[in-house]
Amino acid sequence: MTLAPNVYDAEPIPPAAREEIERLLQSGDLFRYTAPQDAPVALLEREFAEMMGARYALAVSSCSAALFLSLKALDLPRGAKVLIPAFTFAAVPSSIVHADCEPLLCEVGENYRIDLADMADKISQADAVMISHMRGHTSDMDAIMQAAAIHGLPVIEDAAHSLGTRWDGQNIGTLGKIGCFSFQSYKLLNSGEGGILITDDADILARAVIMSGAYEHNWRKHGTDPALEAAFARHQNQLPLYNLRLGNLSAAVVRAQLPEVARRVRDGRRNHDHVAAQLNLSPWIEVPDKLAKEDRAPDSIQFNLCGMSEDEIRAFADAAAARGVKVQVFGLSTDNARAYWNWQFLHDLPDLPQTRAMLMRACDVRLPARLTLEECDFVADALVRAAQEIKGNLRATGT
Repeated sequence: MTLAPNVYDAEPIPPAAREEIERLLQSGDLFRYTAPQDAPVALLEREFAEMMGARYALAVSSCSAALFLSLKALDLPRGAKVLIPAFTFAAVPSSIVHADCEPLLCEVGENYRIDLADMADKISQADAVMISHMRGHTSDMDAIMQAAAIHGLPVIEDAAHSLGTRWDGQNIGTLGKIGCFSFQSYKLLNSGEGGILITDDADILARAVIMSGAYEHNWRKHGTDPALEAAFARHQNQLPLYNLRLGNLSAAVVRAQLPEVARRVRDGRRNHDHVAAQLNLSPWIEVPDKLAKEDRAPDSIQFNLCGMSEDEIRAFADAAAARGVKVQVFGLSTDNARAYWNWQFLHDLPDLPQTRAMLMRACDVRLPARLTLEECDFVADALVRAAQEIKGNLRATGT
């Protein structure tokens, strides 16, 4: 019997990282500001910004830290409302709360993207927009950027799941004022923990650098750009320090993986589309189409179950698990951090029936780029057969 593929282990860390880590261990140079210049973290920032086509980058302890620092760097007033899609990870509203702001939740459609009509109804209440490209699904960035511009609002892109995705040929994370990415183990670049933000705005970068923990004059090690130096001079000693820095060991691990990004994006897209084509042949499974301007970089696949009751959806997940494929149904858990009703740290959670209905039948399966097409076939077959076991082969008209 063919064994189910392991979809949880990350790819091995490239040998170049091991060599650099050994050098760092021998030197004891683990703090990003120890070296006079060109510490691994500084090199990572330079190389990541160049790869993305951004002017500046700041590596930090997590994507959550990047989101928090982005809000603080925008100097929003206490109590500012930040519009977000209701389908996101709990770290997103958490970062807003930590920044003394208030999340303003918008409905999300069956294709996992922000509902533009609901956004249009609510955006006049907002002071900023934080758009999550959740699980790599890009909302209509043309419409979002246009609406934000009309209302004079800055846009932060939560691109934790979207490194390598492009919108109309432009890298996700570079459309808004700030883009934030994750280096957590299940992301395209893996250092266990870590994150990075990118921006073209010198004042935003300077404020974020200082608040990340560049005390005294350590900000001088962030480049010699005249606009940046002037911004540092304006903000030095004016801001609190939150100490959210990335260390040199983590940076060395990430830097060695940068040459792998293009290959991982290509293979992840191949695997996703290969499985999606098979799932869409089932009358009980629907994989939403990508938007026309979106070139995705997926490492998982999401799909909706059609015509199933809640009990049948639970039975489907059990049947898939019995075949070796774990399915997460976002809404069928008392503690899933992607189901907005579990964000009990927020006060007065809104009623979002459209998003709730979507989450109760939206499924998530890991599909890393390192899988072979044969392993992808195993995953697709297990899911299709699980649906057949619960519902049969034919879907009656009108169900």
